[in-house]
Amino acid sequence: MTDTAEKTRETRLRRMAKRQGLTLRKSPRRDPRAYDYGSYILVDLDNNVVVGGVDGFFQHGPDLDEIERALMGGGDR
Repeated sequence: MTDTAEKTRETRLRRMAKRQGLTLRKSPRRDPRAYDYGSYILVDLDNNVVVGGVDGFFQHGPDLDEIERALMGGGDR
């Protein structure tokens, strides 16, 4: 997937999350070898609580495919 298509998809998922009262946040890591590089979390805007993402400190967070499934109702949110 091209960078432009990836960014477009990320933007679409951010809007989808916002309509569900959530925000999509991307890991700020810039090192591709970091455990959470390129991963995302979903945060409940009302409670500022992570509702989808990294479960433990060293577990890799979800990628855009997993976020999309969660937002479409296929996740266990």
